[in-house]
Amino acid sequence: MSDDSLASRAEAVRDRYRSTLGAVPSGVEERLRLAQEFGRLPTEEAIAALRHIVLTDNPLGARVQQLVHFGQLLALGRAHPARIHAQGALHAGAGIADLIGVAETALITAGVPAYALGTEIIAELLPPGGGAEGR
Repeated sequence: MSDDSLASRAEAVRDRYRSTLGAVPSGVEERLRLAQEFGRLPTEEAIAALRHIVLTDNPLGARVQQLVHFGQLLALGRAHPARIHAQGALHAGAGIADLIGVAETALITAGVPAYALGTEIIAELLPPGGGAEGR
């Protein structure tokens, strides 16, 4: 298979992430690099296809799906992917108030550490000196 064909297929995977998250996470870029280098691109294509189905062809819709992912990752204490899905939720139309609601729910279901992680992530998303205006 040609390098151009592989590059095109890898770019299609990146486009799937851009459509659901608004960006390609650095971890995905690393996985794609390895997949291309070692002939394992079909694995990344399959993962991207499954994620696309679960996130976009779902009765919950993209916004709610991203909020659910954010909450589940808070409950698991997974800071890096929780940050990615908080951004994805904003990309899908959620607001800061929605993210706060998820963090508060995590307080009940997973305790103060999950809530603290959620509020830390949300605070990082606010512009400097930003508050509730327009949210």
